[in-house]
Amino acid sequence: MGTKDVDKAADIETSIAPTVEAMGYRVVRVLLSGGSHRTALQVMIERADARALAVEDCRAVSQALSALLDVEDPIAGAYALEVSSPGIDRPLTRAGDYERFAGHEAKLETKAPVEGRRRFRGRLVGLDGDRVRIATPEGEAAVPLAEILRAKLVLTDELIAGKPAAR
Repeated sequence: MGTKDVDKAADIETSIAPTVEAMGYRVVRVLLSGGSHRTALQVMIERADARALAVEDCRAVSQALSALLDVEDPIAGAYALEVSSPGIDRPLTRAGDYERFAGHEAKLETKAPVEGRRRFRGRLVGLDGDRVRIATPEGEAAVPLAEILRAKLVLTDELIAGKPAAR
């Protein structure tokens, strides 16, 4: 995904977030992708009340966003809109996610090396200012939020059970 797509996705997220929030959901991530085929707009949502997301939730948000996007027309040409759940091994996209999921295992990838490496896997400890603390087998690391390229939870028995590992 190029910088242009990232910027366009951010603009679309800013545009759709009030509608999504008014319906009782939160936007987790907006991705815009395309290639030689049709453009795809993926909107990942979760319920604001933290209950499980159902297919009917995705359908309702999809219908509302389709109407909104038809009026605003932020994407030139045809595109496919996909509204989905972040899944159990969800991406971590906001600062608050690192506190919310503290105690769970995660993978982080940085834009540039931090403490000599770009990939971290371990138990999330939480936030310390603008740094994500993660306990790895090599020791605890403090990764600047601004340097995180990608982050997601790792599917574990504790995550499935909804209980973080003991801290």
